[in-house]
Amino acid sequence: MATLTIRNLDDELKSRLRIQAARHDQSMEEEARSILRGALSDPQGFEEQTGIGTRIRKRLEDLGGIELELPERVEKPRRL
Repeated sequence: MATLTIRNLDDELKSRLRIQAARHDQSMEEEARSILRGALSDPQGFEEQTGIGTRIRKRLEDLGGIELELPERVEKPRRL
């Protein structure tokens, strides 16, 4: 395994990394690895090929999901 040292990291960014790591119950080092892994996992540039809804779903899929009941449409769609 390789080692990576990041110098001149902004204090605010380091603080945000620490908080996010705590939320995920892991070390800052593991959180940084996870962020890098996620950002670089798709060499085809997944982020550029999908819409925001797909990117949000992808980012949150590990948290599980819910199915929402959609109300039945009672009015006909308006013409443009």
